[in-house]
Amino acid sequence: MNTKLHAICDSKGRPLNLFVTAGQVSDYIGARALLSSLPDVDWLLGDRGYDADWFREALKNRGIRAALLHKSRVGFIS
Repeated sequence: MNTKLHAICDSKGRPLNLFVTAGQVSDYIGARALLSSLPDVDWLLGDRGYDADWFREALKNRGIRAALLHKSRVGFIS
């Protein structure tokens, strides 16, 4: 069985919170689980697996700007 490690890290790459899911589970599950434990930050950097309108909206509601790789484009959008 494969696993995925979802992590919240500080600006120096030090882990603040970790969440493990089964490898076949969508990244959205990890995102939802970590959302309530996000620290007070200005930005969140994530890969394509976290690119979802509901996640961007949840971050926006908390005053967090998202820098997520877009699923259908090259590069980051915020």
